[in-house]
Amino acid sequence: MYEKTFPNKRFKHTLEFLNKHINNSATILDLGVENPFSKIMKEDGFTVKNTSGEDLDNNQNVFHLEKTDVVTAFEIFEHLLNPYTILNQIKSDKLFISIPLRLWFSPAYRSKTDMWDRHYHEFEDWQLDWLLEKTGWKIIDSEKWTNPVKKFGIRPLLRKFTPRYYIVYAERIKPAE
Repeated sequence: MYEKTFPNKRFKHTLEFLNKHINNSATILDLGVENPFSKIMKEDGFTVKNTSGEDLDNNQNVFHLEKTDVVTAFEIFEHLLNPYTILNQIKSDKLFISIPLRLWFSPAYRSKTDMWDRHYHEFEDWQLDWLLEKTGWKIIDSEKWTNPVKKFGIRPLLRKFTPRYYIVYAERIKPAE
């Protein structure tokens, strides 16, 4: 996915947001296979365990096997068919989620070659907030940021001021089911 470039702005904002709320002694279960950002978290001193590529829509065993302080889901929930079930299964009391926001001027992302690289959900911020509320999470903090690109045109212009990413830190307010 990141063969040629890294989303440096997103990675920088995400790491700053994570460090704002937890210290690097926290153990983290990062949903998704090991990736450049999970390596960045490790380099920053966090103990990070990634999921192994299982289909989390059908298999949530990792939440019963791994006991960690925090669960992170950076750019994962838009790929899932059923994030409600996953949010209910998480046993940790702290959760960080980032998602790309739905853009009214662009269709949902769909890779034609990689079945895992497709967006089933393209959230608006209120939709993720509601999903978290319904599954027993309280949002403690959130941020949005843009993702400008160095191209000419209407879409690149809109990306300069339209928020593209949304990140949330939430804590469990009711026990996991």
